[in-house]
Amino acid sequence: MNPSVFVFAYLAIVIYIGVFAFRKPHPTGAEDFFLASRSLGPFVFLLSLFGTNMTAFTILGSSGHAFHNGIVTYGLMASSSALIIPLTLFVIGTRIWALGKKYGFMTPVQMFRDRWECGHIGTLIFALQAALLVPYIIIGVIGGGTTLSAISGGVVPYWFGGAVVAITVMSYVFFGGMRGTAWVNTFQTILFLCFGAAALILIGAGMGGFESAITQLQNSPGTNALLTRERVPPLFFLSYTFIPLSSIAFPHIAIFCLTARHMTQFKKTVIFYPLCLLAIWLPCVFLGVAANRVTDLPKIQDKIVARQTLAQQGPQLTIEDRGALRARMSADDIVLLLLDKYAPLWLAGLLGAGIMAAVMASDSQILALSTMFTEDVFAFYGGKQRFGESVQVNTGRIFVVLVTMFAYFIALKYPQNIFDLAVQYAFSGYAALSPLLFGALFWKRSNRYGALAVTLWVILAVAATAVFKSMVPSPLGPPVTIHKLAGLDLVSRTANGTAILGLMPVVPMTLISALLMIVVSLLTPSPSTATIRRYFNS
Repeated sequence: MNPSVFVFAYLAIVIYIGVFAFRKPHPTGAEDFFLASRSLGPFVFLLSLFGTNMTAFTILGSSGHAFHNGIVTYGLMASSSALIIPLTLFVIGTRIWALGKKYGFMTPVQMFRDRWECGHIGTLIFALQAALLVPYIIIGVIGGGTTLSAISGGVVPYWFGGAVVAITVMSYVFFGGMRGTAWVNTFQTILFLCFGAAALILIGAGMGGFESAITQLQNSPGTNALLTRERVPPLFFLSYTFIPLSSIAFPHIAIFCLTARHMTQFKKTVIFYPLCLLAIWLPCVFLGVAANRVTDLPKIQDKIVARQTLAQQGPQLTIEDRGALRARMSADDIVLLLLDKYAPLWLAGLLGAGIMAAVMASDSQILALSTMFTEDVFAFYGGKQRFGESVQVNTGRIFVVLVTMFAYFIALKYPQNIFDLAVQYAFSGYAALSPLLFGALFWKRSNRYGALAVTLWVILAVAATAVFKSMVPSPLGPPVTIHKLAGLDLVSRTANGTAILGLMPVVPMTLISALLMIVVSLLTPSPSTATIRRYFNS
């Protein structure tokens, strides 16, 4: 029996949960479909909010990145995220919840429009948020296709696996809305937290134990650097502290904040979020690093050989040969390969279902896009008033189908490295948008012109980064300086991406966004006194 049978059984359970949420008697209307009537309890709120952050990026992307870069991966993402994400949930999430409860907001853009007395600027913010969220949805499809293909030993092709995941997610989001999505995320989070620990213990034992694996890596000249921060420059490492700012700026996280029944639920979330983060990131990173000492898996050895060949002969190779080697190096399937090797058939299937649980967290992003489109575009421009609330909900369902299909075809045509795709576009772009939230919620003087300046800047910066990456390939050795200023390396291309004065682009993008919000707002008229009183009680 193929272990993918267990994964398909899991997918059937997930669809049932979504349909059950649809059939269970509950209030009808847009607020119920998109926000579960703001009634999620503390347990479901914590696990669904955490689960929507734990996507294919966390499970597959982190282990693949750790395979090539070492334990520094944990320091890059998990350590700063465990501090900054709970802090932003407490400081910003509670404020969003209170304003949403008071004024009936269902999306961040609705709040921005009301706070800054703007209309079409809000539409521009929606368009940018939607564009930045699509890569994250694509990641879910890529992760699903990769997981099913690897778990089945290639019996299930990548294109079919991605289609199965896309249809499954589309189905329960279509029927269950926020309630179905929250229940599924809760189930998925419990499943992976349980099976993730089992995978760590089982695979570690199969490789000879944790201590033996680390000792062998440490004693080998070719792998001892994986146990240090050596592969990531200090300023690049520091730059990653800006990445978690993107979490609260993600519209699906902000919308999830609106679903809590009581504000007190945020307290438990802030306390337990770092513990859940540790429980998921630690095994993924460890298994990715430890995979470098596996000698009896040809697919893993081929990745190592490709990495060594690229490092040693890269400058002499053609562009096509370099691309082929980079494709061979892709390590998003590392955990799945280890699972197939060291777990019994039945347990590999169960653990594969657990991994699939985390991979499928793109459901919240799809629902968020649907919510934003129906509220920020359809309803804002008169669709709800003309056609009614039931048509609004059905429009949201149609949008779910269209977005899922678009993400699937992009993932099929342009498969990319999960970790890099998330960091370079989704995380960096949303981190640079975080000054919108800080300005709207905590600075009376912020206005629509400052918000417009930030939005236009982020559009320009993300587009420029993408164009620069496509035009200048990453070097195989030391960083290559592209532009100098006053003797400093202003823009460099590195093996890890693009650097601005040695920092990741997310740092200047976010700092310039904050500066634009301040300067432009001070140079232009402030919002009306009535609006300021509504938000600051003064």
